[in-house]
Amino acid sequence: MKRAQKLKGSVVFNKTRETWNFLWSEAGMRRSRKLGTLAELPTRSDALRKAEAVRRELRLVAERLTLTVSMLVDDYRKEKMPKREDTRRSYEVWIKHYIIPQWGDRSLTDLQARPVKLWLDSLHLAPKSKAHIRGVLSVLWDYAMWRGELPTQRNPMTLVTVRGASKRKWQPRSLTVDEFRSFAQNLAEPFRTVALLCVCLGLRISECLALKFGDVDWLAGKLAVERSIVAQVVDDTKSEESRKQLTIDRELLIALTTWKQSAQFSAPDDWMFASPVQQGGLPWSYDQVWRVYQKAAEAAGIGSLGTHSLRHTYRSWLDSVGTPIGVQQKLMRHTDIRTTMRYGDAFTSDMAEAHRKVVRMAFAKVN
Repeated sequence: MKRAQKLKGSVVFNKTRETWNFLWSEAGMRRSRKLGTLAELPTRSDALRKAEAVRRELRLVAERLTLTVSMLVDDYRKEKMPKREDTRRSYEVWIKHYIIPQWGDRSLTDLQARPVKLWLDSLHLAPKSKAHIRGVLSVLWDYAMWRGELPTQRNPMTLVTVRGASKRKWQPRSLTVDEFRSFAQNLAEPFRTVALLCVCLGLRISECLALKFGDVDWLAGKLAVERSIVAQVVDDTKSEESRKQLTIDRELLIALTTWKQSAQFSAPDDWMFASPVQQGGLPWSYDQVWRVYQKAAEAAGIGSLGTHSLRHTYRSWLDSVGTPIGVQQKLMRHTDIRTTMRYGDAFTSDMAEAHRKVVRMAFAKVN
C-alpha cells in the first residue's frame, strides 16, 4: 500500500487555557487537536513527543483511507466482475499479470493518462492486448466513481490512445472448399461433425461443444443455440443475438443423425460431443479439439489452423455465394454489422469472377 506523506504541523501553547495543541492543515482546512494540559505536559519536549505520536496516528488513518488499486480490484471482484466465464477469465489475466504488479500498491488516482500511456508503450504486447488492459483500467475508474470513492469526472483512460489497436496483427484464416474437404478427411469422429457444424452454421467452438442432442428439433430441422462452454464451465452465449434457433439443411441433419446413432451418450440431455474420459459428464474440451485440428491440418498440408478459422470460413463462403451482408449478419448472429464485415476474406477465384463481370459491363456494346 502506498504510504501517506509525512504529516506536517506545529505545536502551540495556549496561554489562556494552559494547553498544548497540535495544529496542521488537511485538504486546505486548518485542523487542531489538544495534546494535553500544562500539568500533563510540563515541557515543550513533552508536548513534541506527544505530537509525534499524534502524527503517527493520523498517518495510519490516512493510509487506511487511501484507496489502492489492489483494494479496489478486490471489491470489484465481489461486486461488479462480469458473470460470463470467458470475460471474467480475460479480465483476470490482465489484472493478475499486468495491472496489479505495476499499480497494485498505488492509489487509483495515480492512474492518469500520461503515466498509463508510457507504461503501455513499454509493454511487449500486441496493440489489441494493450487496448484490453486500458479497457480494464477504465472499468476500474468507472467503478470507483460509481461507488462514490471518487467524484464523478471524466475517466482519464479515455485520453489514453493505443495505436493500431483496431488492426489485426495476424489476418484471420479462411479455407477454400478444397482445403476444408482435405482437412475434414483427416478428422475422426466426433471432430469431423464438430468441424461440419462450425463451417456450415458459423458456430463458435464454445457454442458447438456446448450443444446437447435435445437442442435439435429433428423433425423441423432446427438447432437451438442456448449456451456456451469455456474452460469446461457452462455459460450463456456471447450475446443475446447469439442465442438463436438455426435452420439445419437436410444433408447436415443426416450427418448429425449418423453421429447420434454411433454416439456413446445420445439421450436428449447428453452433450452432443460428450467426452468418454469424463464419462459423458462434460464435452470434449477446447484444448483437445485444438490439438486434433492441428494434426489434421498438418496432414492435409494446409498449415496451422485455429478453431475460429471455420467461423471465418463460413462468412467467406457466404460471400462466395452472393449472400447480402444483412443476411450474413443474421446468420453470423452478430449484434453489429461492422463485426460481420471484419470476418472472412475474398478468395482469388471470387475476386477474378467479380472483376470479369465489371469488365464486361464496361465493354458492353451500347445499342
